[in-house]
Amino acid sequence: MALVDVKNVSYVYADGHQALENVSLQIEKGERVAVLGPNGAGKSTLFQLLNGLLQATSGTVSIDGLPVEKKNLFQIRSKVGMVFQDSDDQLFNSSVRQEVAYGLMNMHITGKELEKAVDWALDVAGIAGYGSKSPNNLSGGEKKRVALASVLAMKPEVLVLDEPTAALDPHGVSNLIRLLNTINKELHITLIFASHDADMVPLLSDRVYLMDSGKILTYGTTSEVFGQKENIRKIGLRLPRVAHLTEILERDGILKTESIPLTIGQARKVFGNAATLTGGGTDTIVGRNQNTQSG
Repeated sequence: MALVDVKNVSYVYADGHQALENVSLQIEKGERVAVLGPNGAGKSTLFQLLNGLLQATSGTVSIDGLPVEKKNLFQIRSKVGMVFQDSDDQLFNSSVRQEVAYGLMNMHITGKELEKAVDWALDVAGIAGYGSKSPNNLSGGEKKRVALASVLAMKPEVLVLDEPTAALDPHGVSNLIRLLNTINKELHITLIFASHDADMVPLLSDRVYLMDSGKILTYGTTSEVFGQKENIRKIGLRLPRVAHLTEILERDGILKTESIPLTIGQARKVFGNAATLTGGGTDTIVGRNQNTQSG
């Protein structure tokens, strides 16, 4: 039985807009899964169904075998932690410590147990010294960590993140990806995140569901989904930049590879192998590219 099981789900808003149509997905414990799609694809609506913020118009949603319905919401929300795209929508207490403690207090956790849980969450999120600070005075990346700590404090089995790298600078993106991968690996928390950022998806996911206009277009491993280039491009998205660069080099006859790299680490291996086959180093490939461009 899948930890997260969405079967034939549709959702229609009160104004008649159909945000989801016959969506199904299954996610196992410990997985890292991306839901990739353009703005308006239905990603945020889907995520709000996972912890009962919305109820499906038709179809079923269950978490660890428990149906997501009103009578089960307390248990569901203890299992599924949600981090919103805009941290300001999630932070409303006067100090970071109060913010992280808020959900625990609603679960009637008090005293030393509360203090220990708050300290643990602040430490895991990398903001151990921020307890007395006001969330209003923090940077975007710091606010994201506070929101993450407030969810982690409740020890969820599933962490759902809506556009986790939105509004972060490159350094903040890199730090957040590293933190989330550590949380997945060391705490065994299942990660589900929505994004339209093709570059970060391969760094943070094992599997990808591709969405557009409220439907799942395709799914598979990260490599399998990005290998369907036409599906990616027809909905207005792009390949990761290193994959696009590799395509250009192949088109120009500069490079030949059986697999398209999705990350810089993968690209280094591909370019290194190509250089070995041509009897030169990476400088040889770069030099040939320059010659092609100048010609």
